[in-house]
This record gives sequence, structure tokens and C-alpha cells, in this order.
Amino acid sequence: MNKRSGFKVMARLIGLVKPLTGYMLLAIFMGLIGHLCAAFITIFGGYAVLEVLRFDTPFPLAVLFVCMVVFAVLRGLLRYAEQACNHFIAFKLLALIRDKVFRALRRLCPAKLEGRDKGDLISVITSDIELLEVFYAHTISPAAIAFLFSIVLCLFIASYHWLLALIALVAYLVVGIVIPLATSRLSGDDGIRFRTKSGELSGFVLDSLRGLPEILQYGQGKKRLERMNEKTDAMAKDEERMKRTSGRNSAGTNTVVLAFDLIMLFASAILCRSGAVGFDGVLIPTIALFSSFGPVIALAALGSTLQNTFAAGNRVLDILDETPAVEELTGKPEITFTGAAAENVTFSYGKETILSDVSVVIPEHSVVGIVGRSGSGKSTLLKLFMRFWDVQKGNVRLSGIRVADINTKNLREMESFVTQETHLFHDSIKNNLRIAKLDADDAEIEAACKKASVHDFIMTLPKGYDTPVGELGDTLSGGERQRLGLARAFLHGAPFLLLDEPTSNLDSLNEAVILKSLREEREGKTVVLVSHRQSTMRIADTVYSVEQGRMS
Repeated sequence: MNKRSGFKVMARLIGLVKPLTGYMLLAIFMGLIGHLCAAFITIFGGYAVLEVLRFDTPFPLAVLFVCMVVFAVLRGLLRYAEQACNHFIAFKLLALIRDKVFRALRRLCPAKLEGRDKGDLISVITSDIELLEVFYAHTISPAAIAFLFSIVLCLFIASYHWLLALIALVAYLVVGIVIPLATSRLSGDDGIRFRTKSGELSGFVLDSLRGLPEILQYGQGKKRLERMNEKTDAMAKDEERMKRTSGRNSAGTNTVVLAFDLIMLFASAILCRSGAVGFDGVLIPTIALFSSFGPVIALAALGSTLQNTFAAGNRVLDILDETPAVEELTGKPEITFTGAAAENVTFSYGKETILSDVSVVIPEHSVVGIVGRSGSGKSTLLKLFMRFWDVQKGNVRLSGIRVADINTKNLREMESFVTQETHLFHDSIKNNLRIAKLDADDAEIEAACKKASVHDFIMTLPKGYDTPVGELGDTLSGGERQRLGLARAFLHGAPFLLLDEPTSNLDSLNEAVILKSLREEREGKTVVLVSHRQSTMRIADTVYSVEQGRMS
């Protein structure tokens, strides 16, 4: 994780407000007027007391009471409007940030997300982004309001005596800046640790839910629960520490506020006794200070809560700032598929070499088989043709052009990739297939399923093509999911089919059916067929063998 300072995170998060600047200024204006109304209800009450005691005041008693009623009504209306505006900004920005994060994940996938904890990513997309609501709804405009409000009150108090205004200014600075900074420093990395552990717990729970049948089968439920409780207890300790810091912050803030109220009272009394101010110079500035801490106290309370928020923001910014392993390409001339080849390709995941000086020629309209043991680099070679990664040495070409020089959209249109595990979404069979071609009609979908020998099975289901497949397709067998993946490839209609173990989850009978479909539907297609089964290679025109990253 890139550890940024709180100020850097704050600056980046504030920068995201730019599209909604007008709404933010409106919220600040309404908040400022609302807080001034609240403060001057008390201040005008002080003037009313002076009027009753026969002191000279700027307003008659009737006018003071009318103004206090108007201020009370305005305070309620403006408070509601300010909060509505702030929350509109917050939730609109959360939607924009989620969109940015999803786009970033799309750019990073698959290379930078390979092996990442999916539960942790879900935690970032959901709870971490949700925590930013505190920043956008309760931090930016309140900070601006507190600043402007403090200036207005200091100027008002200065009209009685500059020393009293100085006391008020110091009070606002201590409560609104010094205390939040001190609390933030005392919190240290608690927020980051808490958010990280929260993501780890989410990943652990997600893995546990997905593997629940295996956990029960092998009697690991108790141990899994113990580990989950350990992670939860560790999070609880971090949260307890954060809550304790928040409590100390609140107690310290209230003590400081009381201390400055007493200082203002004693200072104004001393000035009154020396003749520098009258009785009104004691009552009004003291009442003004008493009633004006609301905006800066709101900032003081953020000292502890913002640690969690900034930690969440840091995790979100990590995704937004992550550089893709492979950049999407545009602006190149469109090409058509006329064959493919890998030329002396060497590729490594980190320091582990997977492919070493591998060369494969894939003529147009041919079926090329690649066999080898698990871990020999077969699947990696297909991913290089898809340009999920760039090679370290050698070249991967389509139609004689390096895949790194082909528009990404054009490359995806020419290729269909069927992986070992077909991912199905929690939706109907029809909608899962339409991912390959969004505008496909029912006839096209049925034709693709017939090619994949899965149409007859679908028609036996209660709702046919409208049958929901469950989460991750768990209502279907592995072979049924695999055939739906093959149907997607046929529906996509790309000329270059990359099939990674398309029969691994099938028995001999279904394997024969799929191979028969591939043989019959290969017209106009170029197929690369990866498998560890020799039987799958029966339809291949040419077969390459990969052993320990080398081709033979």
C-alpha cells in the first residue's frame, strides 16, 4: 500500500469535488448563514437582557424578539438545506468514485489483479468508498464554514475590544486545528491498520462461504470459525483503541472550550473594571464565545474519525493510481485476422520463468493443439495471445503484426477466449450468454448453444434460457458451465478461438460431443486447443508439446 500523508489524501479527495463546486459553495453559504443565525439568537438574547436592565442597545426589545424568532426559523431551514446539499454532493461523488474505481479495475485486469484478494477489493469498492461520505458530507463544507464563521465572530467581538477578539481567535484555532491535529497524531496508523484488517476479514469470509462444502466435508468448520474470531477480535481491539482516542478527544475538547469561556469572562471583567469596556462589553463577547463553538467543535470531533476515513481514501487512491501492466491501445489501423504466431517468446511472472524461447505457428483456418502437464505454461501462452501481459522477449503476432501494436478493441473482436473456469453471473442463462454479444437475438443464442451441444440440456430446465444459474453458476455442473463458456465463444463469432482445457470437466461422452461440434463448426475459424488430454488432440491439424516452458 502506498502510504500517503493525511494532507495528501485530503487534497486528492477534495480535487474530486470539482464537478460539484457550485453545490459545495451553496452548502457553505447556507451553513455559514445558518450558524450565524444560531449564534445571534443567543447574542440578541444578551441584548434583550441589557435592554431590560436599561442599558443602551442598538435595537428595541420588540425588534430583538422578532429577530430571534426569524433567526430560529432560518436556522432550521438553512440547516436542513445545508445537510441536504452536502449529502447530495457526498452520494453523487460516491457514485462517481465507484465508477472511477471500476474503470481502474477494468484497466488493471487481469494482470494486476491476478492473485489479489477479491474480498479485499470488495471491501474497497463497498465499505471504504462508503466511509468517504463522512469526508464529503461532514468535513469539507464544515471546515470552510468554521473558518468563515470564526472570522465573522472575531470581527464582531473586536468591536468591543481587540484583546477579547484575540482570545476568541486563539480559542477557535486550538479547538478547530490544534486538537484535531494532535488527535490525528495520537491515532497514528490505527485507521490504516483497521481498514486493512477489515479487507482481510472480508476476503476470509468470502473464501469461507465459497468453500463451505469443502470446509464441512473435511471437518474444518471449527478451525475456520476460530480463525474468523481471531481476525474479528484483532479488529475489535483496533476499533476499541480508536474509540478510546475519540473519547479522549471529546473530553479534551470540552475542557478546552470551558477553559476559554472562563478566560473570556475573566478578561472582559478585568477590562470592565479598568474602564476599557462597559457591562455590555462583558456580557455580549462572553455570550458570543459561549454560543460560537459549534462549527469548530465539529472539526475537533473529526480528528479521530478522519483517520479511518483517510485510511479508506488511501486504499481507494491506491487502486486509482495503480499503473496497468498492459495499457489499452487505440489509434492504430484496424486489421483482419489472417493467422497468428509466437516467435521465441520468453515470459516470467516476477522471477519465475514460465515460457522460455517458445515458438508456435498458427495458420489461418487450422486447429493447433498444445499439450503438456499442468504448470507447463500452456494457459500463459494463450493469455499472451490475448495480450493480458506483454512478453519480456520475442514477439506475439496476429496477422503478422505484434499484438502490442493492435488496437485493444480490435484485438478482442478477433479473439474468443474460453478459460478453464467459466464465470457465470447471478442471472439467467440468456443474459449470461449475451455478455459475448449484447445485441444477440434469441435465434443467435440458440444457434450458439447448439454448436456447444448445450441447447438440449437448457430446454430441459423449467424456464429454459430464462433459468437463473445461481451465484457463480453453482446450480450447474462444471461440465455444463464449461459448455456455456464454449457457447459464449461461438456467439462472439471471432475468427480466432483460444480454448483452454475446454473438455477438462467433461466425461468421455461429452468430450466427444464437444470435439464433434468443434470439428463441424471450425469452418472460417482458427482454433488453438490447449489440453493435458491426448484424446482432445484428435481434431488438431498440428500438435505442439510444452514441457517446463519449452516447446517441442
